[in-house]
Amino acid sequence: MNLKDLTPDELVAFVRELGEPAFRARQLLRWIYTARETDFERMTNLSLKLRSRLREKAEIPELQLKEELHSEQETTKYLFTLPDGEVIESVRMHYLGEDLGPGRVAVCISTQVGCAMACDFCASGKLGLRRNLATWEIVDQVLQIQKRLDEQGERVANVVFMGIGEPLHNYRNTLRAVRMINSPEGLGIGMRHLTVSTSGLVPRIRDLAAEKLPLRLAISLHATNDALREKIMPVNRKWKLTALLEACREYQEATGRRVTFEYVLLDGINDSVEEAHELVRLLSGMHSLVNLIPWNPIEGVRYKRSRPARVRAFQEVVEQSGIKCTVRQEKGGDIAAACGQLRLSDLKR
Repeated sequence: MNLKDLTPDELVAFVRELGEPAFRARQLLRWIYTARETDFERMTNLSLKLRSRLREKAEIPELQLKEELHSEQETTKYLFTLPDGEVIESVRMHYLGEDLGPGRVAVCISTQVGCAMACDFCASGKLGLRRNLATWEIVDQVLQIQKRLDEQGERVANVVFMGIGEPLHNYRNTLRAVRMINSPEGLGIGMRHLTVSTSGLVPRIRDLAAEKLPLRLAISLHATNDALREKIMPVNRKWKLTALLEACREYQEATGRRVTFEYVLLDGINDSVEEAHELVRLLSGMHSLVNLIPWNPIEGVRYKRSRPARVRAFQEVVEQSGIKCTVRQEKGGDIAAACGQLRLSDLKR
């Protein structure tokens, strides 16, 4: 039994099957998530008999660090190897759109090996979807980064599910991971400091709304009309902009949370002043934040990054409408920290 893949309630059920009282589950959770321990022999407040049975019946696996790259921009990228040999990436950043305070960092984590969404401008889906990550493989990215931060006296304060993969395409395991990361018996990170991103899986957005969790929802929008969005984001062929924005309004009504709209600016493609005005019209009446993102070049992809003057003009139109609009500060470009870049180059090697 993989103890990292169990929720607190499931772990209670497991230890009871071993003939142990429920408090043993709480002890195990503290060893795993607070002490970051994986060796049953070092869990000294457990009886010798229980430790022996755990060695026979259970395991506490860890992701294996394959590569660690440090940027001059206070960003670190990790390439982790999974038990089956697949690789995923995670990023540690010292910002995320707000001041997290001294010693606090944000991490961006993956939810799938590869991605099925095939967005034309994104490195994550260039080799397709390999498989979903298990719950523990999602959570352990945060845990492994936190273990490395312990030595520096820092802690993970924000987690964004914006790495490789479409989080809502792996809905069950993503939600289980959200609850484990948030749980006081897990990593204890507040729900309001968790952000789940989606390219626009409308039914899953509605499912998430029904959960009524006070987490943040981020929509990868990137276009203001169906024709362009279908061209650069195939998901729009199934769920048009009207349906997507309706689901976003339902989510906001159910949770009371502001929705973030991510918008990668592509020179001459989606960055005109006219498209900025259309974006304002689309978001009318919603409590929203627009996050403009500089495009990260990918080998063999024809797009170009928007020029600074066009970025400023786009931002001014959105802000003048009363919608908060930020331009994502670049961090980690020198280490290929954009989503999917390091994994893609590793697989090519």
